[in-house]
Amino acid sequence: MTALTKALEPVIIYQDDFLLVLNKPPFWIVNRAQTTKGKITVEDWLENNFDFETIEKGGLRAGIAHRLDKDTSGILLIAKTIKSLAKVQEQFSRRLINKQYLALVHDIFPDDSQVAAPINRLSWDREKFGVVLGGKKAKTSFSRCAIYQREGERFSLIWAFPKTGRTHQIRVHCQYLSHPIVADPDYVGRKRLRRDLTWCPRIFLHASAISFNHPDTEKKVKFQAPLPKDLALALKQLKKAQAFC
Repeated sequence: MTALTKALEPVIIYQDDFLLVLNKPPFWIVNRAQTTKGKITVEDWLENNFDFETIEKGGLRAGIAHRLDKDTSGILLIAKTIKSLAKVQEQFSRRLINKQYLALVHDIFPDDSQVAAPINRLSWDREKFGVVLGGKKAKTSFSRCAIYQREGERFSLIWAFPKTGRTHQIRVHCQYLSHPIVADPDYVGRKRLRRDLTWCPRIFLHASAISFNHPDTEKKVKFQAPLPKDLALALKQLKKAQAFC
């Protein structure tokens, strides 16, 4: 592990006997796979630093209850026991867990909008996803927070609330609305990506909050992760034109 990776290790937001809530830094892959050989993953990091039940039993991906894309930062929920993992996964399947993301997108995003459009892997590019007829149901709500300007371009800072958990869901739905996320390597387009990367180092997407019922107490809990320094610095490169929240 390099010194840079070490400095950007996951940060513990909260933990008890049942849960571990992490703030995942960007560029960390969540789950180990054949394609991740030689790369550090959150799953590896958990196994190297903890010994709770979902690690000891094996085959449970160290209790990782959901995923974040490699370049996306923010909250990651880990279940320490088999029972708590089952309860958390049940809440995900019943769509009782509320996730909130902060994203910066191109142009003026329609305020308080909602997208219900099916998503599937693209047949002509298996690494990407898109709105596809007959795809898996996907629904995302959005709320515009602020409008920014930079060198004649306009941007919108938005909250995204995915109601389902499809791969690349927020990214695909933003592109579907013709407002791709800033510096998204897959969906913003080559020309825009080159321009975005001159002031924003990676995709501007951050998992900022999650709320659900605690698997032991069953009381509602909410955890938050502040906007990381790299995205905060990128935002400072822009001039705020209008704020809504």
